[in-house]
Amino acid sequence: MRLLSHRLVDPLPTPTDVVRHLTCVQGQDYPGSTTSIALRTQSRRLDQVRATYDAGQIVRSWPMRGTLFVVPAEDLGWMLGLTGPKVLRETTRRREQLGLGDRDLARAEAVALDVLRGDGLTRAELLAAWEQAGHSTEGGRGYHSIFHLAVRGLLCQGPTVGKEQRFVLTDEWIASPRRLDRDTAVAEWLTRYARSHGPVPVADFLWWTKLLKRDVAPVLDQLRTETDVLEAILVDGTEHWVDPAVLDTYAAARRATARPLLLPGFDELVLGYGDRRAVLTQAEEAAVVPGGNGVFRATLVRAGKALGTWKRPGRAGESVVVEPFAPPLPGPVQRALPRLTADLPA
Repeated sequence: MRLLSHRLVDPLPTPTDVVRHLTCVQGQDYPGSTTSIALRTQSRRLDQVRATYDAGQIVRSWPMRGTLFVVPAEDLGWMLGLTGPKVLRETTRRREQLGLGDRDLARAEAVALDVLRGDGLTRAELLAAWEQAGHSTEGGRGYHSIFHLAVRGLLCQGPTVGKEQRFVLTDEWIASPRRLDRDTAVAEWLTRYARSHGPVPVADFLWWTKLLKRDVAPVLDQLRTETDVLEAILVDGTEHWVDPAVLDTYAAARRATARPLLLPGFDELVLGYGDRRAVLTQAEEAAVVPGGNGVFRATLVRAGKALGTWKRPGRAGESVVVEPFAPPLPGPVQRALPRLTADLPA
């Protein structure tokens, strides 16, 4: 059912549709997130995703958990309104460790507001501008200065240049930001998360956003009276929320959900949940994140379960190289690898 919710079986027309549907797409790895979005589009074109960045319809920033995500440009402001103040409080000690006082951050902000006007700058160019203005970027100070200003809603990553993005001023780049009051924002975020990731328990949403139970409790009471918006089902005795349309279509689409898929590292099907046991065992997760280093390898998935990790072939025309969790791979999956390789977004 989650494959259906993620639109990995029935893709959407455009990258904008995909990002609006998923709401937040794990974005630490720019090439990987671009592939994740393209996999869910009908064209499967990477250049279409980059063009969507250039059109100002999607951006990358830190809307929650101190982690980079791809989000609809118009939604970034209200997301940061919910999560930003808490993140800034929780990173106070890190700023102190780096020696980033109020005066330092004010200087970084003033320079950014000046040099990012118009087309913006790449990361290297922004760091160079800060150094020239006397704002040291050594030892993590550069990254955290960017992070701090992004969480405050002053800058984000927008247009592409080559294989990276420029930092731009959000007030200039995002043409029509949406304004939502707190309760409406929480309700929309939970609804969109459940529709795009469900069936999912509320505990995973709280982990995903780092919102609190008291933020969500009024929303749940309302959802239980609006069964056409989301539906609650029990999975192993735990309440899970899901789009009713997924329940209606699952029986007819079940065969399609059994087809193998090549997912990039950091894909939302794996990382979009605090509890990943639906996709990976604990031992398998250790193989996907070797050494617990936070870098997630690409996965081969069938019927929602990861079968192993994969790497791109060394030469054109060859199939991806798979490291199965439990060798050998099932015959049908092994035979599908050439087709899956050829179908990877390009």
